[in-house]
Amino acid sequence: MLQDPREAYASRLDSRRSEVEALQQRDRRLSIARGVVGAVALAALIALGWVRALAVVLGLAALAFFVLVVVHERVARRLARARRRVAFHEAALDRLAGDWIGRGEAGERFLDPHHPYAADLDLFGRGSVFERLCVARTHAGQDVLASWLLAATPLEALRERQRAAAELGPRLDLREDMAVLGAEARHAVDSKTLADWAAAPPVPVPTELRAAAFACSAMVVVSLAGIDWWGLTPFYAATAGVAFCGRRARAFSQTVLERIGRPIHDLQALAEVFGRLTGERFESARLRALHEALTAEGDPPARPIARLKSWLEAHESKGNVIFGVLAFYLVWDLHLAAAVESWRRRFGAATLRWLAALGELEALASLGTYAFESPQDPYPDLDDAGPRLEATGVAHPLIPAARGVRNDVVLDEGHQMLVVTGSNMSGKSTLLRTVGVNTVLALAGAPVRAVSLRLSPLAVGASIRVQDSLQDGESRFYAEIKRIRQVLDVARGPVPALFLMDEIFDGTNSAERRIGAEAVVRSLLELRAIGLVTSHDLALAEIAVSLAPRATNVHFEDHLEGDVIAFDYRLKPGPVQKGNAIGLMRAVGLQV
Repeated sequence: MLQDPREAYASRLDSRRSEVEALQQRDRRLSIARGVVGAVALAALIALGWVRALAVVLGLAALAFFVLVVVHERVARRLARARRRVAFHEAALDRLAGDWIGRGEAGERFLDPHHPYAADLDLFGRGSVFERLCVARTHAGQDVLASWLLAATPLEALRERQRAAAELGPRLDLREDMAVLGAEARHAVDSKTLADWAAAPPVPVPTELRAAAFACSAMVVVSLAGIDWWGLTPFYAATAGVAFCGRRARAFSQTVLERIGRPIHDLQALAEVFGRLTGERFESARLRALHEALTAEGDPPARPIARLKSWLEAHESKGNVIFGVLAFYLVWDLHLAAAVESWRRRFGAATLRWLAALGELEALASLGTYAFESPQDPYPDLDDAGPRLEATGVAHPLIPAARGVRNDVVLDEGHQMLVVTGSNMSGKSTLLRTVGVNTVLALAGAPVRAVSLRLSPLAVGASIRVQDSLQDGESRFYAEIKRIRQVLDVARGPVPALFLMDEIFDGTNSAERRIGAEAVVRSLLELRAIGLVTSHDLALAEIAVSLAPRATNVHFEDHLEGDVIAFDYRLKPGPVQKGNAIGLMRAVGLQV
């Protein structure tokens, strides 16, 4: 029985809100208690005249205040995390309500205008497929998810990915913890910088200088202990030695510490998430393999990462005057940099493996979340024999289910192409994106918006959103023919292609359009490609007739409801018989 995601999130949201309310009350009580302790201490200063009694009262007040501060900080951390848990479930309910655009990670950094289908299918950017899918907190997770959308995966790996995502979807406790553990941050955890640092060439550690620094620091302690016997001269000499060692070590320390940067919040999040994942148990083969990658060294990653974080936190404390003095005499930067470099030499390769495993887990959690929140959307059936795409009741996954109109699309080796005609705004471009996006989701390992979808491995190539370029000095038509050439190059690859071409060669005259379009589609069909071509030019419907039975005409149509042009967005057999351009012109007030 399918679990209702809305009920699951709403129930947990009520529980999290109750937790926030209880912690807020405790937070207020602790604030009041701190104020009362301070007031008692002040009253004692004013009222008590007996010095010994005053000292006792102030000592007890200071102890009580210190305990309250420690407890208050813990409650404040719990409250901040509880609020993040509330935000997690609120965001999930917003996604279910369709109110997610502009609120997630849009993935603009993955936009590539030269990719054969990413821009055409709205994979990245505001309101994109990536924004709807992605719940990854780290750059590693976002990178993995983007790579799955940008390139197909072998079928056996896809089947494992489907099983892993299906297992993660219902595990709300784990997905919630992965989203909220660690310090709160506005941006994603910068795992890329950490990975680059872990993989960087080693920096030689000046062991002789470290030994000299240890000796000078020890001399400082000894000279202070014997200051009554031999005066300050030994202390001054030891201080000079410490200063010399610190200056000589500056280049090494800066090289090591500047390279790693200040990833304290990132390390905190990683340590807590790794700690949570290490104790988890999984059923699917892929999740078990990723879990083993986190424990292959025997020492779970949470512990060494927490150790590295604590060192860097101590380094940040140099702003404190007392610690700053101690750091000078201990030649702290030298020893810290040596410890950090030693950590990197020991755990650098493991860190790359840990981050890669976490990235894939986060990408799988994104697919699992989408599957959990779309319980009516099935996983596709994957067919080894192709080319094949058989979609029943397919709709665009980014259009709310209540508004989406479903159609059937069947393409295979004997029936390779649909020529889709229809009037303006009738749904031709949306159909191409519907087929393309569901294919990309299927080949990434996600569920699809369809009653059923069966497909073989396909290499997608699209020419839907083609624009001119002032920077490159290209007209729209020239940009289009370059894109169609790219689609043909995709079709010449080892995997059969799915081509999606909207208003093919719309930038030239009807005669040349007809010749060029037929030549292109004949080449694609000879390369065993399958796909859809749209046009509002009825002359192009003749292409399907000349290529039958490998090609078929289908169309969308409109009708008048009073003075308004209405569309049903239902795919119908045969070519369209009329256009609506004149009607649309008149609808906006043009005298035609």
